[in-house]
Amino acid sequence: MLTEYDRERYDRQIMIPEIGEPGQARLQNAVVFIAGAGGLGSPAALYLAAAGVGTLRIVDNDTVTLSNLNRQILHGDPDIGKGKAESAAETLGHLNARVQLHCSADTITPANVVALVQGSDLIVDALDNIETRLMLNKAALTLKIPLIHGAVNGFEGRVMAVLPGKTACLGCLVRGKPQPGKFPVLGATPAVIGAIQAAEAVKALTGAGRLLGGRLLRYDGLAMDFSEFKINQNPQCPDCGRE
Repeated sequence: MLTEYDRERYDRQIMIPEIGEPGQARLQNAVVFIAGAGGLGSPAALYLAAAGVGTLRIVDNDTVTLSNLNRQILHGDPDIGKGKAESAAETLGHLNARVQLHCSADTITPANVVALVQGSDLIVDALDNIETRLMLNKAALTLKIPLIHGAVNGFEGRVMAVLPGKTACLGCLVRGKPQPGKFPVLGATPAVIGAIQAAEAVKALTGAGRLLGGRLLRYDGLAMDFSEFKINQNPQCPDCGRE
Protein backbone atom coordinates (compact mmCIF):
# COMPACT_ATOMS: atom_id res chain seq x y z
CA MET A 1 0.00 0.00 0.00
CA LEU A 2 1.36 3.41 -0.96
CA THR A 3 1.93 6.07 1.67
CA GLU A 4 1.74 9.83 1.16
CA TYR A 5 5.54 9.79 1.03
CA ASP A 6 5.38 7.30 -1.83
CA ARG A 7 2.73 9.29 -3.68
CA GLU A 8 4.87 12.42 -3.51
CA ARG A 9 8.21 10.79 -4.24
CA TYR A 10 6.94 8.82 -7.24
CA ASP A 11 4.37 11.36 -8.38
CA ARG A 12 5.76 11.70 -11.91
CA GLN A 13 5.78 7.91 -12.39
CA ILE A 14 2.30 7.48 -10.96
CA MET A 15 1.09 10.04 -13.51
CA ILE A 16 2.03 7.60 -16.31
CA PRO A 17 -1.25 5.85 -17.22
CA GLU A 18 0.48 2.50 -17.78
CA ILE A 19 1.91 2.59 -14.23
CA GLY A 20 -0.41 4.51 -11.91
CA GLU A 21 -0.72 3.62 -8.23
CA PRO A 22 -1.23 -0.12 -8.90
CA GLY A 23 1.98 -0.28 -10.91
CA GLN A 24 3.91 1.68 -8.30
CA ALA A 25 2.68 -0.73 -5.64
CA ARG A 26 3.91 -3.64 -7.77
CA LEU A 27 7.34 -2.01 -8.00
CA GLN A 28 7.37 -1.54 -4.24
CA ASN A 29 6.68 -5.24 -3.72
CA ALA A 30 9.17 -6.45 -6.35
CA VAL A 31 12.51 -8.17 -5.88
CA VAL A 32 15.09 -7.58 -8.64
CA PHE A 33 18.38 -9.46 -8.89
CA ILE A 34 21.21 -7.49 -10.52
CA ALA A 35 24.25 -9.48 -11.58
CA GLY A 36 27.11 -7.00 -11.58
CA ALA A 37 27.68 -3.56 -10.04
CA GLY A 38 29.91 -2.23 -12.81
CA GLY A 39 29.27 -0.24 -15.98
CA LEU A 40 25.80 -1.66 -16.72
CA GLY A 41 24.80 -2.49 -13.16
CA SER A 42 25.48 1.07 -12.00
CA PRO A 43 22.83 2.92 -14.07
CA ALA A 44 20.40 -0.01 -13.90
CA ALA A 45 20.60 -0.16 -10.10
CA LEU A 46 20.43 3.62 -9.69
CA TYR A 47 17.31 3.97 -11.82
CA LEU A 48 15.58 0.95 -10.28
CA ALA A 49 16.27 2.29 -6.80
CA ALA A 50 15.05 5.73 -7.86
CA ALA A 51 11.91 4.11 -9.32
CA GLY A 52 11.08 2.59 -5.95
CA VAL A 53 11.71 -1.11 -6.57
CA GLY A 54 11.24 -2.58 -3.11
CA THR A 55 14.22 -4.94 -2.95
CA LEU A 56 17.44 -4.99 -4.95
CA ARG A 57 19.70 -8.01 -4.68
CA ILE A 58 23.12 -7.16 -6.16
CA VAL A 59 25.99 -9.61 -6.56
CA ASP A 60 29.52 -8.58 -7.54
CA ASN A 61 32.75 -10.16 -6.26
CA ASP A 62 35.05 -7.47 -7.63
CA THR A 63 36.71 -4.47 -5.96
CA VAL A 64 36.68 -0.87 -7.17
CA THR A 65 39.75 0.24 -9.12
CA LEU A 66 40.71 3.59 -10.62
CA SER A 67 40.16 2.31 -14.16
CA ASN A 68 36.51 1.53 -13.33
CA LEU A 69 35.58 5.13 -12.69
CA ASN A 70 35.03 6.35 -16.26
CA ARG A 71 31.80 4.31 -16.41
CA GLN A 72 30.91 2.65 -13.09
CA ILE A 73 28.97 5.51 -11.54
CA LEU A 74 27.95 3.69 -8.38
CA HIS A 75 31.55 4.24 -7.26
CA GLY A 76 33.95 7.15 -6.89
CA ASP A 77 37.52 7.96 -5.84
CA PRO A 78 36.86 7.34 -2.11
CA ASP A 79 35.65 3.82 -2.97
CA ILE A 80 38.86 2.59 -4.59
CA GLY A 81 39.83 -0.67 -2.90
CA LYS A 82 36.33 -1.31 -1.53
CA GLY A 83 34.22 -4.21 -2.66
CA LYS A 84 31.80 -3.13 -5.37
CA ALA A 85 28.90 -4.70 -3.46
CA GLU A 86 29.72 -2.61 -0.38
CA SER A 87 30.18 0.58 -2.40
CA ALA A 88 26.93 -0.04 -4.31
CA ALA A 89 25.00 -0.50 -1.07
CA GLU A 90 26.32 2.80 0.29
CA THR A 91 25.50 4.78 -2.86
CA LEU A 92 22.03 3.29 -3.33
CA GLY A 93 21.24 3.69 0.37
CA HIS A 94 21.88 7.43 0.05
CA LEU A 95 19.71 7.61 -3.06
CA ASN A 96 16.68 5.82 -1.61
CA ALA A 97 16.80 4.71 2.01
CA ARG A 98 13.50 2.85 1.69
CA VAL A 99 14.76 0.32 -0.81
CA GLN A 100 15.85 -2.96 0.79
CA LEU A 101 19.40 -3.69 -0.35
CA HIS A 102 20.98 -7.12 -0.28
CA CYS A 103 24.45 -6.68 -1.79
CA SER A 104 26.94 -9.53 -1.68
CA ALA A 105 30.42 -10.35 -2.93
CA ASP A 106 29.48 -13.89 -3.94
CA THR A 107 30.99 -15.36 -7.07
CA ILE A 108 28.28 -16.69 -9.40
CA THR A 109 28.96 -20.36 -10.13
CA PRO A 110 26.96 -23.26 -11.59
CA ALA A 111 26.60 -24.57 -8.03
CA ASN A 112 25.05 -21.44 -6.49
CA VAL A 113 23.41 -19.48 -9.30
CA VAL A 114 19.93 -20.93 -8.80
CA ALA A 115 20.06 -20.28 -5.05
CA LEU A 116 21.26 -16.71 -5.61
CA VAL A 117 18.41 -15.73 -7.97
CA GLN A 118 15.66 -17.81 -6.34
CA GLY A 119 12.79 -15.66 -5.10
CA SER A 120 13.51 -12.79 -7.49
CA ASP A 121 10.81 -11.41 -9.78
CA LEU A 122 13.29 -10.32 -12.45
CA ILE A 123 16.98 -10.64 -13.30
CA VAL A 124 19.17 -7.90 -14.79
CA ASP A 125 22.20 -9.26 -16.63
CA ALA A 126 24.86 -6.58 -16.11
CA LEU A 127 27.83 -8.91 -16.52
CA ASP A 128 30.88 -8.68 -18.77
CA ASN A 129 31.60 -12.31 -19.65
CA ILE A 130 29.59 -14.86 -21.60
CA GLU A 131 30.27 -17.84 -19.35
CA THR A 132 28.58 -16.27 -16.32
CA ARG A 133 25.84 -14.78 -18.49
CA LEU A 134 24.93 -18.27 -19.69
CA MET A 135 24.83 -19.55 -16.10
CA LEU A 136 22.38 -16.76 -15.30
CA ASN A 137 20.40 -17.50 -18.46
CA LYS A 138 20.01 -21.17 -17.48
CA ALA A 139 18.90 -20.24 -13.96
CA ALA A 140 16.33 -17.80 -15.38
CA LEU A 141 14.95 -20.53 -17.64
CA THR A 142 14.88 -23.10 -14.82
CA LEU A 143 13.06 -20.76 -12.43
CA LYS A 144 10.98 -19.07 -15.17
CA ILE A 145 12.18 -15.59 -14.19
CA PRO A 146 12.36 -12.87 -16.89
CA LEU A 147 15.90 -11.72 -17.63
CA ILE A 148 16.95 -8.39 -19.14
CA HIS A 149 20.25 -8.81 -20.99
CA GLY A 150 22.58 -5.93 -21.74
CA ALA A 151 26.07 -5.71 -23.25
CA VAL A 152 28.42 -2.95 -24.39
CA ASN A 153 31.61 -2.46 -26.39
CA GLY A 154 33.08 0.93 -27.21
CA PHE A 155 30.29 3.14 -28.57
CA GLU A 156 27.95 0.17 -29.11
CA GLY A 157 25.50 -1.70 -26.92
CA ARG A 158 22.57 -4.08 -27.03
CA VAL A 159 19.54 -5.06 -24.96
CA MET A 160 17.22 -8.06 -25.12
CA ALA A 161 14.53 -9.48 -22.84
CA VAL A 162 14.48 -13.22 -22.21
CA LEU A 163 10.98 -14.39 -21.33
CA PRO A 164 11.26 -18.08 -20.38
CA GLY A 165 9.00 -20.35 -22.40
CA LYS A 166 8.04 -17.52 -24.75
CA THR A 167 11.14 -16.09 -26.44
CA ALA A 168 14.67 -16.84 -27.52
CA CYS A 169 17.27 -16.95 -24.76
CA LEU A 170 20.93 -15.95 -24.61
CA GLY A 171 21.93 -19.46 -25.63
CA CYS A 172 20.12 -18.89 -28.93
CA LEU A 173 22.44 -15.94 -29.62
CA VAL A 174 25.77 -17.57 -28.93
CA ARG A 175 27.74 -18.57 -32.03
CA GLY A 176 31.17 -20.04 -31.42
CA LYS A 177 33.38 -19.26 -28.45
CA PRO A 178 33.85 -15.54 -27.73
CA GLN A 179 37.34 -14.28 -27.05
CA PRO A 180 37.85 -13.21 -23.43
CA GLY A 181 39.83 -10.13 -22.55
CA LYS A 182 39.72 -6.41 -21.98
CA PHE A 183 37.43 -4.40 -24.25
CA PRO A 184 36.95 -0.64 -24.75
CA VAL A 185 34.00 1.24 -23.26
CA LEU A 186 32.89 4.86 -23.45
CA GLY A 187 31.25 5.66 -20.10
CA ALA A 188 28.08 6.97 -21.72
CA THR A 189 27.45 3.68 -23.56
CA PRO A 190 26.58 1.58 -20.47
CA ALA A 191 24.61 4.58 -19.21
CA VAL A 192 22.36 4.32 -22.28
CA ILE A 193 22.08 0.52 -22.17
CA GLY A 194 21.70 0.27 -18.39
CA ALA A 195 18.92 2.87 -18.46
CA ILE A 196 17.11 0.87 -21.15
CA GLN A 197 17.51 -2.26 -19.02
CA ALA A 198 15.96 -0.40 -16.08
CA ALA A 199 13.06 0.77 -18.25
CA GLU A 200 12.47 -2.79 -19.50
CA ALA A 201 12.55 -4.02 -15.90
CA VAL A 202 9.95 -1.46 -14.82
CA LYS A 203 7.75 -2.45 -17.77
CA ALA A 204 8.07 -6.15 -16.96
CA LEU A 205 7.23 -5.60 -13.29
CA THR A 206 4.25 -3.32 -13.92
CA GLY A 207 2.89 -4.91 -17.09
CA ALA A 208 3.37 -1.70 -19.06
CA GLY A 209 4.12 -1.62 -22.77
CA ARG A 210 5.87 -4.13 -25.01
CA LEU A 211 9.07 -5.79 -23.90
CA LEU A 212 12.11 -6.57 -26.05
CA GLY A 213 11.21 -10.27 -25.99
CA GLY A 214 12.53 -11.97 -29.12
CA ARG A 215 13.99 -8.66 -30.23
CA LEU A 216 17.60 -7.46 -29.94
CA LEU A 217 17.91 -3.67 -29.75
CA ARG A 218 21.30 -2.41 -30.94
CA TYR A 219 22.65 1.05 -30.12
CA ASP A 220 25.39 2.60 -32.24
CA GLY A 221 26.66 5.71 -30.48
CA LEU A 222 29.02 6.72 -33.27
CA ALA A 223 26.19 6.92 -35.81
CA MET A 224 23.64 7.77 -33.07
CA ASP A 225 21.38 5.08 -34.41
CA PHE A 226 19.17 2.36 -32.97
CA SER A 227 18.36 -0.79 -34.92
CA GLU A 228 16.35 -3.87 -34.07
CA PHE A 229 16.76 -7.53 -34.99
CA LYS A 230 14.26 -10.32 -34.53
CA ILE A 231 15.72 -13.25 -32.60
CA ASN A 232 13.96 -16.59 -33.06
CA GLN A 233 14.23 -19.50 -30.69
CA ASN A 234 16.81 -22.01 -31.83
CA PRO A 235 15.29 -25.52 -31.61
CA GLN A 236 18.80 -26.86 -31.01
CA CYS A 237 19.71 -24.30 -28.33
CA PRO A 238 21.40 -26.15 -25.45
CA ASP A 239 19.50 -24.02 -22.94
CA CYS A 240 15.95 -23.60 -24.25
CA GLY A 241 15.79 -25.82 -27.36
CA ARG A 242 13.22 -28.56 -27.65
CA GLU A 243 15.02 -30.92 -30.03
